[in-house]
Amino acid sequence: DMAPRTGKGAKDETNTSLGPTVKDGEEVFGVAHIFASFNATFVHVTDLSGKETLVRVTGGMKVKADRDESSPYAAMLAANDVAERCRALKISALLIKLRATGGNRSIV
Repeated sequence: DMAPRTGKGAKDETNTSLGPTVKDGEEVFGVAHIFASFNATFVHVTDLSGKETLVRVTGGMKVKADRDESSPYAAMLAANDVAERCRALKISALLIKLRATGGNRSIV
């Protein structure tokens, strides 16, 4: 026989919502920092100040083979994942900041 459970009172479940509070018809901005290197692609969404990370997905999180981390396919999967998560957080507009290797190292 097991001992009777103590504390049978109903637990208070607080309803937590992630992301900013939004009124209907209001635009919510985020900043998408995209970094494309020769070895990986990062898609990182923050709030406007850049301090609060909302979503971060890399190409390596989407594909299993190491050589595919920086492929366009992995970047597309990462972007789809970020878009889905942004919709869930009610972010309706993104500013895009793009960083990539360039200068004399770019291959054209």
